[in-house]
Amino acid sequence: MKKTLTHILRPFQYRNYRLFFLGQSIAINGTWMSLAALSWLTFRLTHDPVSLGLLMFYKQAPTFFLSPFGGVLVDYISRRRLIVIAQLIDGTTMAGLGVLTILERVEVWQVFAACVVMGITKSFELPARQALVVDIVEDREQMSNAIALNSTIFHSARLIGPMIAGTLIIPWMGEGLCFLLHAVFCAVAVRCFAELRPRPMEPRVNPGSVLGQMRAGFSYAFGFPPVRDLLILMIVISLFGQSYNTLLPVFAETVLGGDAGTYGLLLSATGLGAVISSLRLASRKSVLGLGTVIYQSVVVFGLALILFAYTESIALALVLQFFGGMAGIQVFVGTNTIIQTLVDDELRGRVMSLMGMVFMGAMPLGSLLYGKVAGPLGVQRTVMAGAVICIVAGLLFRLRLPALRRIALPVYEERGIVTPEAPPVFPRP
Repeated sequence: MKKTLTHILRPFQYRNYRLFFLGQSIAINGTWMSLAALSWLTFRLTHDPVSLGLLMFYKQAPTFFLSPFGGVLVDYISRRRLIVIAQLIDGTTMAGLGVLTILERVEVWQVFAACVVMGITKSFELPARQALVVDIVEDREQMSNAIALNSTIFHSARLIGPMIAGTLIIPWMGEGLCFLLHAVFCAVAVRCFAELRPRPMEPRVNPGSVLGQMRAGFSYAFGFPPVRDLLILMIVISLFGQSYNTLLPVFAETVLGGDAGTYGLLLSATGLGAVISSLRLASRKSVLGLGTVIYQSVVVFGLALILFAYTESIALALVLQFFGGMAGIQVFVGTNTIIQTLVDDELRGRVMSLMGMVFMGAMPLGSLLYGKVAGPLGVQRTVMAGAVICIVAGLLFRLRLPALRRIALPVYEERGIVTPEAPPVFPRP
């Protein structure tokens, strides 16, 4: 146990990573706290599932459209500076929304506008955070640990942030207090990121036009089958699977007969499962076998979602959210780890921006779809249909594993990540 813990915590030997971890933890907890409060505030103001779909659309659509531009910037300018600027903008936005909410002058269009601003900043910040890990972790052998720990930050915030929001959401000032606290978190995170001293970026000679650089990133990602297939799988999971979170307030109140506290518990159960799963992945010694982990997790995620859609028990819903959170994070972290270790350094920012585009950008379309379909079809049938699509996608990915193995293995051997006699990352059937 002690040996495993030591292995998980190896990246913390670097001062840069300790600062990065702290700043990330503070910033992302604030974001998840505000997201929970934004969803509940929107539902309280409208009592309309369609408005929840619009909320997520306005939050995530800018990421979908702007992430490719963000990826180009990340490859050519200071990643640390991009993160600091994004945090300052987020903090200012949430402070303004918090004041309006506390004064009871907030309107739905203002909530949507704040979501658009946050979506724009995330289109530049997310690829910068992903790519910055390479600049602050000196030993490449520890890269998979660092990536998994980053995911632990993200998903532990899904546990802690909604718990804070659920506690603070009260009839007369709760959502506003969440937004103001998020602004404070942003200020603290800025200080942490400003103290980072990452490895200097290698100079880029004659980078060419932005559109040309974007095309180079797209061509690499979708011309290299392992990366392409993983991105396509993430598109399906984000579009038809993760978008079910849009309807959680409806499940909390109408299906489970709960309130804001129930909604916070549902989000927290997902976060708890994700944290445990992230720590498990961080204890892995290499990327070997992640292909199998990914497809199995997709199937488990889909099954948990089907059962969740039709339970009316809060206790069982929390259990299913827990296992769904575990499976969902294994898909994301496994995909992220394989892509990070396969991609060329000079294209890292652009490829990781596509990950952000998929993970945070495809969901607005899914949110709109869920919001529109849930009316005539019902929230339970809508979630079940999305879950079935995810399961089918996971099984199709399983059929592709032998071909992906033959392509990926020589790359890993060339980089010394695996040896010729080692078990493959994408195992044979």
